[in-house]
Amino acid sequence: MLFATAVLAFSAVSFGQIAVGISVRIGPPALPVYAQPICPGPGYIWTPGYWGWNDEGGYYWVPGTWVVAPVGMLWTPGYWGWSGGLYLWHAGYWGPHIGFYGGINYGYGYGGVGFVGGEWRGGAFYYNRSVTNVTVTNVTNVYSKTVVVKNTTVNNVSYNGGEGGVRAEATPQERVAEHEPHTAAVAAQTQHEHLASQNRQNFASENHGRPAVAATAKAGDFSSHSVIAARAAGGEYHAPAMSPKQARGPSPGGSKPAGIENSNQGFRPFTPPSKNNTTNAGGANQNHPSQSRPRENRPQVESHPSSHPTAPKPEAHKTSPPPKQNGSKDEHHKGKGW
Repeated sequence: MLFATAVLAFSAVSFGQIAVGISVRIGPPALPVYAQPICPGPGYIWTPGYWGWNDEGGYYWVPGTWVVAPVGMLWTPGYWGWSGGLYLWHAGYWGPHIGFYGGINYGYGYGGVGFVGGEWRGGAFYYNRSVTNVTVTNVTNVYSKTVVVKNTTVNNVSYNGGEGGVRAEATPQERVAEHEPHTAAVAAQTQHEHLASQNRQNFASENHGRPAVAATAKAGDFSSHSVIAARAAGGEYHAPAMSPKQARGPSPGGSKPAGIENSNQGFRPFTPPSKNNTTNAGGANQNHPSQSRPRENRPQVESHPSSHPTAPKPEAHKTSPPPKQNGSKDEHHKGKGW
């Protein structure tokens, strides 16, 4: 009975790292520079923007946004990481502690290590006003804690490893966090990402790294009063030398723990928008992998950006040897992704 209860309780929870679900031969553009919208109310946690991918249009920007968080959970952002000649996407997840997210400086509390934008105290989330954009009118659970920036090199590199990528590895604390119970992106995040993929202006081939919608006040809200445009591209944009379909790499190997089949992988099949909105982007959209960027020391704190299941074993006859079992061993991607 206890076992059955545990299975039901964690039916939507995964443990350990999730294998990456997509690979690309060309790296994503730099992170754009944008302001954070005001927190809409208590219980919301900031989820930073990132470059998603689709095989028809290439890289597109998924705006940063405020999301109602599962109580007691923190968001570990997804990130792109270089491995074996390809850029692999490691999906973000909710968990009790922040795991490894590539050392990417997403800003607003996500400086590359951990999260300093707020903390849970019991069932309430308290916001660090020194890092996040909150007002006492909308939120009363606030505190102020000065964040000291220890790194001297500030840039907007959006991937880990490879030429010009962030040089960072998971800390012991992050590795422990990776093996805690995780939950996938909530429905609001999935919808938000899908809507972003419908707007041609979000594709790097169109905005050259400076999206018109860089952030929104609430997930899925792309109305004029909610959106914030990027102030600038995070770096010089270079159009790729190959089409998105040519750039798409093979799907990486690995297995998914139960309960994360619908996890946020950062990508959706491209559906052209209606004529009343916008249309499909046709070209590729990111920096060529040969483009070299300054290497970055991993920031220590915040800095703003400018099983195969085994079948039941049959009962063997007393005079017969037990049948052999074929099993498989899940391979987990260590130090990155889930």
